[in-house]
Amino acid sequence: MSTHSEIKRITTHILQEMKVRGEKISMLTAYDYSMAKIVDAAGTDIILVGDSASNVMAGHETTLPITLDQMIYHASSVIRGVNRALVVVDLPFGSYQGNSSEALRSAIRIMKESGAHAIKMEGGEEIGESIIRILSAGVPVMGHLGLTPQSIYKFGTYAVRAREEAEAQKLIEDAKFLEELGCFAIVLEKIPATLGKQVAEELKIPLIGIGAGPHVDGQVLVIHDMLGINKDFSPKFLRRYADLNTIITDAVGNYIQDVKSKDFPNDREGY
Repeated sequence: MSTHSEIKRITTHILQEMKVRGEKISMLTAYDYSMAKIVDAAGTDIILVGDSASNVMAGHETTLPITLDQMIYHASSVIRGVNRALVVVDLPFGSYQGNSSEALRSAIRIMKESGAHAIKMEGGEEIGESIIRILSAGVPVMGHLGLTPQSIYKFGTYAVRAREEAEAQKLIEDAKFLEELGCFAIVLEKIPATLGKQVAEELKIPLIGIGAGPHVDGQVLVIHDMLGINKDFSPKFLRRYADLNTIITDAVGNYIQDVKSKDFPNDREGY
């Protein structure tokens, strides 16, 4: 149980306090009201409305196709189910790269139309101008470095990032750059554990890992992966906490059988 169970709402300030105290931060994705309500009530510190909705909700191969309107729809649904967690929403591909005015418009739309608490953006120095404009409007920004799925076609692979010295050095510089600009936290995805530890020690803001080792300040997983709903994705960093795929399949099978055999509905289940 979180030691923050008595806190009415998690804020960026509380996350900072948690890092200072050495209390790990829990973060999970959610994309709809019903799931968000469960994840929030369980005591999760941060709920990410991820552009991973493109994969797990819409069936796309990458995160690239999801639109700003679709992200706002998912974020609005999540917000209605949340009382305590900090809700962070991904700015989708194409809504902020290369144009800081458009980035600001996108961020403001998410905050105004969904009621979210913060936004997340992938990249370092190359999106600095967009981050500055969004922060200047009073919108909290979470960074995202390492494997940045929106750049998948540039990388050409979902392999671990920053194994080489040059890329590791760039990641450290980008992390410090994001902290200096004013980002309240950074997600580090699929990087060596030693690098995750180094960045977490050198930065004052919280670092949330996904495949970044145990020495960062918190962890994030995609809810469909950790609950075993999605069985097509089995990276090394994933721990499955349930096998909902089998449970749901069995339940649906039993329902079909009961309908076919005329067992459902019975006399007690009618009016």
